[in-house]
Amino acid sequence: MTHSTLALADYIASWADSPLAPWALAAPWALTAQSDTIVRQLLATLPLGEYRVDGDIALHHTAVVEAGAVLKGPLIIGAHGFVAAGAYLRGGNWLAEHCVIGPGAELKSSFVFAGTKLAHFNFVGDSISGADVNLEAGSIVCNYRNERSDKDIQVRLGGHLQATGQTKFGALLGDHCRVGANAVLAPGALLRPGQVVARASVWDDEAPPR
Repeated sequence: MTHSTLALADYIASWADSPLAPWALAAPWALTAQSDTIVRQLLATLPLGEYRVDGDIALHHTAVVEAGAVLKGPLIIGAHGFVAAGAYLRGGNWLAEHCVIGPGAELKSSFVFAGTKLAHFNFVGDSISGADVNLEAGSIVCNYRNERSDKDIQVRLGGHLQATGQTKFGALLGDHCRVGANAVLAPGALLRPGQVVARASVWDDEAPPR
């Protein structure tokens, strides 16, 4: 797996204490590209007495999933998680405790740390979200560069764009980030802990630095 100069623990304080600790040196876009495989590995390590397991879907006994939600494995939903009617989870997802996936929200191939909320009508694809991140209604984390012929996702590190070698990667959202209603994060977004994205704005790290 590709190693990165980006330190995941600088964005997510609980990384070293999480089940994802073995992947601390990996690039986030490498993790999301292998989310299916990683979540399957994590499924094999769960304390099974604490989870309801059906095939490759594991729900903590305290998690609540409303009727009408669509869950596709491999998938882990942690303690006190809530998934609303009309939500759609697919592609290999891991959710820590107290996460909320609201009505009409879609989560794909992502790792989500404790207390993060997709309010409603969100799309988050191929991303890693730290703890206590809140996405207001209608905000989107894009994962694909539809607008250009070269689909390789780039990220901005040290003021320079760096190729990831992936054609799908959404964002790395640090702990306590806030994404306003109807905001759009373009593919390859790296948000430091506590960063705020204004409502109805576009965050695109391929654009000139702010």
